[in-house]
Amino acid sequence: MAGPGDPPGGTPEGAPGGGEDEYRSVVFDESFVRAARLQEFSAQERMADHTPAVRRRAPLHRGLSRQALILVVLIAVAFGTAIYMGVRHPYQSPSARPAEPVRMTVVPLAPQGRVPGTEDVAHLYERSPAAHFRTGAAGIPLPAAPRTAHFSDEQVRNALTTAKTYIVRSALDPDVLGGGEVRSVRVLLDPDQLGQFDASFGRPAADGRHAPTGWLVRFDPARAELAADEIRVRGSLRVAESDASTLEVTADHTVVYPLRPAGEERAEVSLFTVRRELHFRFDRDDLRLHQTQLVATSVQAGPLSCVEDSANHLRPLLAGQTARSGGPADTDPYTTHNATALCGTLAKGAQPAV
Repeated sequence: MAGPGDPPGGTPEGAPGGGEDEYRSVVFDESFVRAARLQEFSAQERMADHTPAVRRRAPLHRGLSRQALILVVLIAVAFGTAIYMGVRHPYQSPSARPAEPVRMTVVPLAPQGRVPGTEDVAHLYERSPAAHFRTGAAGIPLPAAPRTAHFSDEQVRNALTTAKTYIVRSALDPDVLGGGEVRSVRVLLDPDQLGQFDASFGRPAADGRHAPTGWLVRFDPARAELAADEIRVRGSLRVAESDASTLEVTADHTVVYPLRPAGEERAEVSLFTVRRELHFRFDRDDLRLHQTQLVATSVQAGPLSCVEDSANHLRPLLAGQTARSGGPADTDPYTTHNATALCGTLAKGAQPAV
């Protein structure tokens, strides 16, 4: 039996959808009809004189769909969150302040008599205050590195490691000590300090700013050379947070070198002592790039002669030698940019008892 909407005889065989399927492609749904720009007048409206059969409808104003509106809101929220995190992130690098020029002091220590020496390096060390010092980089142990209020454990450890690397390269590298290679030290410095570093080696001066021996330890290669690889070291590293964007490391080490006259392998060996206090500063960029700002250096070294220039190279007094008479170089208080010439006396107890 046919349904209410079917033909009396039901749907003809061979035509699954009946006659409607033939016109399905041209049947318009309600949304299509509503969107039409032309609308036919009703019969009553067309009875009026001179009324056209159709009229033009005002364009349909469509707003954003619900899905599009939600997407726009989500994008706005994500963008705002990104901006907020960029401003408020605790490890965001603040605008870095320029590195300050390094302040450096080099004080020669003159012996009170002849410099003691012997052919046996081990015997020299045993009879000196450096008898219990450790050898090489082992004498520069890293302290515990707890996090600070604004820096993580890893950042504190990076500061200490970079400071130690600077000390090793600037005071224990044989190529640097021999008065040659300096690039290994230079690459550890903040770029703002490279101009001062290059000027120090291009135009050395005892002005408290441009002394190569303030940056690193190096001996006059025409006068002295290492007699053995065993360099003794003892000292400490301390780290502290100076403000929310800066870590500071203070290094205080005594380094003892066995030296002999350059080119004389059979000559007696003497010990040369350098006490260095270095102040390092690290901002967040320095920590990320494993570089440092050297703030100040203080060097006491001997046995040296007060009358010789110690700014460019250290010129050690070797076994059997005595200091030349006379004080340090003159200081003119009327000349600007002229550091005070300093010199000290090397205590007898600082020399090996041989």
